[in-house]
Formats: sequence, structure tokens, C-alpha cells
Amino acid sequence: MDTQQVSAPPRAPSAGVVHINVRLTDGYTIISNRLSQHRGLSLLAIGLGTHIQSLPDGWRVGIKALAAVFPESEARIAAALRELEQHGFLRRIRERVGGGKLATRTESYNHPQAAARGRMRERVAAPVPEAVPEPEVLPAVAAEPVTAAEPVRVPEPEPVRVPAPEPEPVRVSVPDPVPAPVPGPRLVPTPTAPRKPRLPLPAPQQPTEALYAAAADLLAGLPRAAPLFLLSEEDARGLVPGVAAWLERGARPDAVRAALTDDPPVPLRHPAKLLRHRLAALLPPPLPAAVPVVPLQNCDDCDRAFRSSVPGCCRECRDARAYADERCLIGA
Repeated sequence: MDTQQVSAPPRAPSAGVVHINVRLTDGYTIISNRLSQHRGLSLLAIGLGTHIQSLPDGWRVGIKALAAVFPESEARIAAALRELEQHGFLRRIRERVGGGKLATRTESYNHPQAAARGRMRERVAAPVPEAVPEPEVLPAVAAEPVTAAEPVRVPEPEPVRVPAPEPEPVRVSVPDPVPAPVPGPRLVPTPTAPRKPRLPLPAPQQPTEALYAAAADLLAGLPRAAPLFLLSEEDARGLVPGVAAWLERGARPDAVRAALTDDPPVPLRHPAKLLRHRLAALLPPPLPAAVPVVPLQNCDDCDRAFRSSVPGCCRECRDARAYADERCLIGA
């Protein structure tokens, strides 16, 4: 008697990722593993390439348009677009449109190698103009000898010139011009726009040597946590009052370090200018004023404790003294 074979369900792996997939019928995009698992691209470039491949044709993918959607800065988005161009996933082409203007067309590839081979085959298969045949020159006809006394000079016949056929023009298919994208709102101010006044560097209200020493130590230790913020001695000396103002307002050194060095622009050309701007623009509010504490005093009469700014008697003893000093009016 044959035994029935029972297939056990596959066991889930004990470590690593486990995919819980649901069959999709709409709202999805097929992304090649050449992009999602590329070892030469950063995670930001892979995510940006995946987003671009999921967009419909004609969608704007400029730096300004992407920065308006995602929280990354324009510099980081521009660096990610350059990575995608270097590895062949993006290709930008500038074309002339009506009115003598230039428009940029961005092409996104899910298989850069296959697209490159296709472009190479198109170049090889382009029609080559036929060679123009050289005109044939008819041989000169030899004249028969004349039996006269004097030789008769027969002029040599001129060669017949055959007109060379003009080469046929090569027809090159020109793609239809892509309509220029509608320009969005201008986010960059014009060069003639008035600039905001530069914020002054803050300074502590009550500077002390200990406060300035702590600020100098914090600036000197910035390269250990953020190597990009290596300052010269002159720059560090000029930024000490600003850091001292932060410490005077109750900010912890690690909080000051994080606020000054987190998310720097790429590339960072002037670290001292960036620190000066952040010290002035992100200055925390001052601490609330402390409530004055009235000291305790011992009463001169009853030796009980009471709160007063000056020594003397408590309220009860003062009232008793005032009553004792009054003249008695009974029987006067």
C-alpha cells in the first residue's frame, strides 16, 4: 500500500529579511535589480533613480522640482543625479525649441547596457552615401596618315567631359521637438533683489574666563566628531563669543555640537562661515529670570525664624512692641 506524500510548507529563514508580498494589480512600477542592488551607487541615488522611473513621461525631474518634494537639499539631489548619469541610468540632452531657446530632455534607462548597445547599432546601421563614380575620359582617336607632300596637322580631339552625377541627399529622421516644460515659480532671488542684513554674532551677557574656555574647548574638539569642521586658530578665536552665548543660555555642549555640525552642505567650502551663520540664526532663547529667594532671619525677641531681607523682629513681635508703646487711655 502506497503512502500519501505530504509536502510540508517551507520554513521561514531564522535570520535576515522575510518578504510578505501581496499581489499588486495597480499602482506599481517594475524596477530592475541593476538599479535597486547597484553596488556603485549611494542609497540616495538608488532611491532617486527609483522615483524617477516611477514617474510618467513629461514629468519635471529638475533639481528645483525634486527639492520641492523631498527633504534633501539641492546639493545632495544634484550629487545623486550626477551619480545616475555616470552609471548610465540618466541622460540629459539639450535641444533647440521654437524661438531660439534651449530645452533639457532627461531620458531614464532601466537597462543602461542594453540602451548603449542599441544606440551603437543605430549608428552603425545609418545609411552611408554611395561613392560617386569618376567620369570616364574617352581615348583620343588617332588620325590616319595623309599621303600628301606636306604633313597635315590634325588637331587632337578634346576629351569628352561627362557630368558627374550629384549625390542624393541622405534623409535623416529628425524627432519631433519636445514641448518646452512650463517654468515653475522662481525660487532663487534675482541678483538685484535686496539682501537681508547679516545677523551679528551673539555674545554672552556676563562673560567669564571659564565660559570662554569651555567655548574654545568645544570649537577645538569639533573635528573629532565632524572632520569637515577643521578650523584655523583665528577662526576659532572669532567664534568663541558665539559659542559662549549658547552655553550661557543653558545649552549643553553635545547639543551645541549637533546643532552646528548636522547636515552640512556638500561640498563644504567655508566651515567657519557656516558656523557663524548657525550660531546667529539658531541661537536659543535666554533662560527665564530666577525668582529671588528671601533669606531666613532670627527674631531678636522670640528667636524664631522668619524671612526678611534685613535682620530684626518678626511681625508678631513688632505688633507687640507697637501695642506696648501706645499710652493707656483708661482712667486718664
